[in-house]
Amino acid sequence: MSAMAPEGPPSPPPARRRRTVRLRTLLVCLAVVPTVAMGTQTALTAQRLLAQSEHLRADVEAGERIGVPLVKLMNELQAERAMAAARWAGSPVTDEALRDKRADTDRAAAEFRRTSGTGSDPAQGSEHGPEGPGGERLDTVSGRLDLLASYRKRVDAHTGSAEQAVGYYTGVIDDIIRAYQDEFSHSLDADLAQESRPAVSLFSATEMVAREDTALALAGPSRELAATGFSQFLDAVGTHRYLYDTWIVPYLPPAERASYDKLIASQAWLAKLRIENAVVANHKDTATGVKLPADVADWPAAYHAFAPDLAALNTARARSVFDDAEAKAAELEAEVSWLIAASGGALLLVSAVVVLTTRSVLRRLNRLHTRTVAIAEQTLPDVVARLQRGESVDEDALPAVRGRQDEVGQIADAFARVVAASVDGHRQLAAERHGFGLFASGIASRTGNLVSRQLSLTEDLQDTFGHDEALLAQLMRSDQLTVGMRRQIENLLILAGGEIPDPHTDPMRVADLLREAAAEVEDFRRIERQALDEASVQPHAISQISHLLAELLDNATRFSPPRSKVVVRAELVADGLSVEIEDRGPRVSPAGYAAMNERLHSAPPYSVLAENAHRLGLFVVGHLADQLQARVTLRRSVYGGTAAVVILPGALLAPAEGDTEPGRRPAQPPRPAPVPDPVRLPVRDRAPEAEARRPGALPGGPPAAAPAALPPQPAPALPTRAAKAPADPRPALPERVPQTHLTRQLRGPRAPEPQAGPDAATPEEVADAWADYEEGTKKVEAELGADQP
Repeated sequence: MSAMAPEGPPSPPPARRRRTVRLRTLLVCLAVVPTVAMGTQTALTAQRLLAQSEHLRADVEAGERIGVPLVKLMNELQAERAMAAARWAGSPVTDEALRDKRADTDRAAAEFRRTSGTGSDPAQGSEHGPEGPGGERLDTVSGRLDLLASYRKRVDAHTGSAEQAVGYYTGVIDDIIRAYQDEFSHSLDADLAQESRPAVSLFSATEMVAREDTALALAGPSRELAATGFSQFLDAVGTHRYLYDTWIVPYLPPAERASYDKLIASQAWLAKLRIENAVVANHKDTATGVKLPADVADWPAAYHAFAPDLAALNTARARSVFDDAEAKAAELEAEVSWLIAASGGALLLVSAVVVLTTRSVLRRLNRLHTRTVAIAEQTLPDVVARLQRGESVDEDALPAVRGRQDEVGQIADAFARVVAASVDGHRQLAAERHGFGLFASGIASRTGNLVSRQLSLTEDLQDTFGHDEALLAQLMRSDQLTVGMRRQIENLLILAGGEIPDPHTDPMRVADLLREAAAEVEDFRRIERQALDEASVQPHAISQISHLLAELLDNATRFSPPRSKVVVRAELVADGLSVEIEDRGPRVSPAGYAAMNERLHSAPPYSVLAENAHRLGLFVVGHLADQLQARVTLRRSVYGGTAAVVILPGALLAPAEGDTEPGRRPAQPPRPAPVPDPVRLPVRDRAPEAEARRPGALPGGPPAAAPAALPPQPAPALPTRAAKAPADPRPALPERVPQTHLTRQLRGPRAPEPQAGPDAATPEEVADAWADYEEGTKKVEAELGADQP
């Protein structure tokens, strides 16, 4: 099938044609595709369940391998801590009993290091190193056990304080409990994680009871405790009661709850509660600490009676967690087996149907894809380009809606409607752009008339009141602002697609061109011009080049310190004329320069112009550079500011006298971008060049004519600025040639000036008036020169 079906009556169908299956039927068949997705989901789920099962089995193995020795080590350290406290307090503890207890602790520590793979002795390690979240905590426990021998010596020699010795044992036991929690409480199963919390809380509560035993052992036969020791005893009592009531008993299963109830109902546990309450209620404060009641004498017997039951409860809770984890792992493995079997059968059943239906759909969709790509990549871009050029579009080149009934045909018709809507939108957009160009030109026409009248009025005021120095300065300021208004109107015309006509008929020197561009800038006094080569510019490009440079100079003066210089230099290069504008403004990042250069080298749509309305100067420069076939680049200058480099092609330069090089011949002006039916604005007559350079021309404004009372004087008798230049070392002030930059749209016929009547002034009065005028002009020039740094 061709990429573009011709419009017209459909060709008769062949005699034998296979009935086309409707897309709806195919989609019903393809509904099994979610089954494939289900199979993928099943595989992922099975993988997750197997990983969870392996993690549970690893927890069980680690608990049996590391957890049991860890709990045994904790119990031995608790017993040794109590015996060391009693020995320190002067209770009857034999050396043999202390040695036996320490030996039990050493055997438990060695077993822990062997099973966990920690310790400094490689011979004690095993193939199971510390791993998992609790690995670092196990290393910490092993490291603290290395200090056990030194603290035992302190206990034997009574070196330091009892609190320091007891605090060492307490710190090791706390690390053991944290290691147990980190190693066995990170189960991926929420139920097992809930079950493991009472086990950890049980160990913490048992440690609190053991701390009570240690605190009472420190009291010794005198039954006196230091204030800190008594405070620790109270903290242990409150903490273990809170843990049992809040975090242990509510989560115990029935069997373990029965064991706990039996424990707390025993005589030993009741004696424990009685002693705790007696210590809290009947203690006496002394000068050295706290005197405990005589009831504490019953503590050792009660503690040794209920401690084994308490340890058994801890072991049962930990064993229950491991058994539940093992059962959960087996349950997960069975679930994975059933899941894989069921999903595999469903996938095998559906695969054949999916293959057959997919082939049919892919064939039809491939044909539709081929046609769609051809229209999207060839037909539609060509149609859009023709509309942008204002040309008509052949409707036969676009896809037509044929009203087909099958689903693929309906998709083709829908695409044809989309193409038609897109073409209509581009056609409307082209019309709107054309209308906006006319609208913008109309606004420029009306505003341009006002600006022309304003410039004429300013010139008349300069001629009439040129003897008033203060007023003359204000008129210069008004003239400069009016020139800026005119440049903004020309910017509007350029962005609307128009052009700046050039009224010049003779080439202009580059030095004069730089002066003319500087005169367009409000802060022209800061601009320092350097024309390094004697060259001239073709007449047809003077206004465009001057406008381009004026925009860059205006940008440089506005974005640089008020008292800094802006240097513009021009010199001939291999490709033509190079004009560099350098300021000392703020530093710009490389990304900022890249963005600005992008604005210079591409013509943006109106939406981008609207978003960057405060930076339209760069877009104007880009349009003018494109019309002149020039290159404009912004980069960082050596002063840290910005340097704008403009390369004008050699075709825009006028050949010097006697220059016959082909590259220096005048070229035809570059053809501007076409604009449909531009609105032409009224044109104002341009004064001759001789009038522009007559004496007294104001810097950056229209030339100031001689007072009306002065009769015509011979040219050699008038003192000109050129004659004074050698004696005046100051830089020449910018001069604006009247109406040379004014577009055809902005220029219009000036109202005829009234004829001057006969002058009745005597020659002496004329001479005095001319002397006053010259004196006023010199004062104004002196003020302008003083403003320059």
